[in-house]
This record gives sequence, structure tokens and C-alpha cells, in this order.
Amino acid sequence: MIIDNFLENILQSDRRSIARAISMIESNSSLSVELLKKMHKNIGSAYRIGITGPPGAGKSTITNQLTKLYRKQNKKVGIIAVDPTSPFTGGALLGDRIRMNDIGMDPGVFIRSMATRGSLGGLSKKAIDAADVLDAAGFNLILLETVGVGQSELDIAQAADTTIVVLVPESGDSVQAMKAGLMEIADFFILNKSDRPGAQQAFTALQTILMIKDHDENTWLPQIVKTVASENKGVDEIADEIEKHKTFLVDKNLFQIKRQNQARIRIKEIVENKLKDELWSEDRENLLNSSLKKVVLGNSSPYHIAEEILNQFVNNN
Repeated sequence: MIIDNFLENILQSDRRSIARAISMIESNSSLSVELLKKMHKNIGSAYRIGITGPPGAGKSTITNQLTKLYRKQNKKVGIIAVDPTSPFTGGALLGDRIRMNDIGMDPGVFIRSMATRGSLGGLSKKAIDAADVLDAAGFNLILLETVGVGQSELDIAQAADTTIVVLVPESGDSVQAMKAGLMEIADFFILNKSDRPGAQQAFTALQTILMIKDHDENTWLPQIVKTVASENKGVDEIADEIEKHKTFLVDKNLFQIKRQNQARIRIKEIVENKLKDELWSEDRENLLNSSLKKVVLGNSSPYHIAEEILNQFVNNN
């Protein structure tokens, strides 16, 4: 069977097959679903690290340096860089790909840019599927890099085992960072470009906010790692903090619970998306469009029309 042969190539870390599988996922190919079903028993070994933060914080430089460190440890690294618009527009992440050229030639590294495709949380559901492909292909670590652009970043926290938020002294005041939702999802913070003016004030402000959070011995308390990633300063400390968080999750029996919660959210989203696709058939789109005038004129309410559409859906299924 073609899928079985394809999967076997992926399990052998064939780069062309990995790239093709991710392209199939992006294009919503029906074969990609069959592939993901078959490969699921081969995933779960890779540790997934989410890296997010405002534009210009140096996430790609950190990803680059962290990858070099892991490669020295002979670990295979997959990188999924998630563009808030499209990886083909010449935007920021294409620039990041250029900066990552020195690791991109390494056979133990696989880099892919993907679009968010309208996902408000900043991480495409397709990126999570792509991470599964890299997991099955034998990559030890998968770095999911995305831009924190003001919306809730829950998506990345729900996809990663460890979530890192990268900030710089110029990121704005700490209250603004909290409003962006970044404070709540970080397993630890990186204060990059910490050689710049205002770095100590930013560090102190972050530390103050973290100290007032409720915690006990069973609660992970996020730390702040100072870095100057462009000079490779503080990168060892990032890797150490990732390992500390992983050890904490395992020791407190939270690792499996976290992955179960992630699976629960993912399954619900798959079900909801499938229902949405089935619900909005051509007939029901036509029913909706033909009812709009009645709603605007006050002859029917949106709730009446919604119930009519749902009733038709239920009766036809």
C-alpha cells in the first residue's frame, strides 16, 4: 500500500518524504489524515518546545543557537517556524530562514515555515500535525516558533511540553505583557538582549510579577533567563531550564497528564472542525443566505434561522 511505503520512508528520516508529508497536511489532502492515523503509534518520543514572544525579540536567533547546542549533544532537531501570515510573502520568517541557513544544511536538522491559516492563537493546527511527522521521523526535539502578536497564545501552550516566552527590555511594560496573555502560558521567560539599557528594570519588574503568583511545592515557578543570543550568551542556561522543567513534569507525574489534556483539546477541535465542514453544505449555505433579508427586516431572528439550519442538519444525518 502506498501509505505504508510512504510511512516507512518517514520512519527512516527520508527528508523528501517528510517535506512531502507536511505539504500534504498543509493542503488538507485526505491522504494526510490516513498517514497521521497510521503513524500515531510511532509518535510521542520527541520533546516539544514552544518559543513565542513579540516580533523582534530574537526568537529565531535563540532557536538557531539552541539547535546548535543540541546538535553538539548529537540530538536531532526539527524546527517549525509559524508565520502569522504566509511563509511565501517574504515576511519576517523568511528572513529567519536565511539566518538559520548555517543549521539548515545540517542533516540532523529539519526546518519548515508554516502559516497560521487564521488560527487566533498564533499556531496552526497543521503545525501540530507537522510536529507529529517530525516526531515519527525520529527527531529528538521539536522547536515550535511563533510570534506573540497580542492574541491569546494558548495554542502553543497546548502543543508544547515546555513553553518559553522571549521578551526584550523594549517589549513594553510588564502589564502590557500580561494583557497579551504571554505571562500566563510561560514555563519560563527569556530576557534577550539583556545587555541593553533598561534590562535590569525589566528583569526586576518581571520577577516582581512572578513572585506574587500563588505557588506551592507542586507548582512550577517560572524563572527568568538573561541572554544575549546574538553572542551565544545564556543559551546553556536555556537548555538547563528546559531540562529542569521536563524533570519537574516527570517527577510530579504531570507529564502524562499534560499530554492527555493536550490530546483532549486536540480531539475536540478535530471533531468540531469536521462537524463545521459537514454542517455548512451547499444547501445550508443557501438556506442561510436566503434568510438574511428576513433577519434584517425583523421578520425572523438569528436564533430562529440557526435552529432551522441545525434541525435540517440533524434530520439529514
